[in-house]
Amino acid sequence: MTVKRDYYDILGVNRKTSKQEIKKAYRKMALQYHPDRNKSPDAEKKFKEINEAYEILSNPKKRQDYDQFGHAAFGQGAGFSGQGPFGGFTKTYTSSGGTPFSSGFGGFSDPFEIFEQFFGRSPFQQGPKIPRYGLALSFMEAVKGCEKEVNIGEKKRKIKIPAGIDDGTQIQFTDFYLTIDVKPHGTFKRNGYDLFINHKISFTLAILGGIIEIPTIDKPIKLKIKPGTQPETLIRLRNKGIPHLRGRGRGDQYIRLIIEVPKKLSKKQRKLLEEFEKT
Repeated sequence: MTVKRDYYDILGVNRKTSKQEIKKAYRKMALQYHPDRNKSPDAEKKFKEINEAYEILSNPKKRQDYDQFGHAAFGQGAGFSGQGPFGGFTKTYTSSGGTPFSSGFGGFSDPFEIFEQFFGRSPFQQGPKIPRYGLALSFMEAVKGCEKEVNIGEKKRKIKIPAGIDDGTQIQFTDFYLTIDVKPHGTFKRNGYDLFINHKISFTLAILGGIIEIPTIDKPIKLKIKPGTQPETLIRLRNKGIPHLRGRGRGDQYIRLIIEVPKKLSKKQRKLLEEFEKT
């Protein structure tokens, strides 16, 4: 059985390294081991290994999963094999030296496309450049999935968008790339597959407790507030977050309770609070 190297070791960083420093480490390593720059026999292998590590550590959700479960977090998708959320694929590349080689990337990004994002078009790609298109989606369209009719060149194409797709995701089709642009939502904030909302409650409700209605991406639900709830209390709703692209489970929804304090009080309200303070 092949033992995979630690992704942090591959990039020469530690587990507390910031995303920006990981990007710097990637740029340095990718330039060092790019097969057109480095003619050592293992340069191609190391270049793919570096890009695989960057693919995981540059993505907050994947990095969190890796930190918790290691390579097992990605199952058959770990490395450049298996089926990704849009199916596996294998490509054949030719370096500028004319040597062909192939590689399957499964659920991970093509490493030479990652390199292209940093340094311009990859020298491994030959022939005409594949066109890129953008598709804007509302927050709920991205969360729930949808079907869109878009103009690709001179043709109209129906594109099926899977539920749970995130902003900036790039989908590769046979003859074009499609980059997803998800518009922000006024209530929900997304982090990976989890959702976060701020919900205001009165200070009397926080003291006495009660029932409130909370929005979710499915439908509003009733939530019990305990007496004596403190400001900034965070409540977790399991499996109320974003559907996983692989179709297995969902993230969670978190509600941060913001307690509103009245700016003005009537004489009666002030008197009652003063009596409460005395007791």
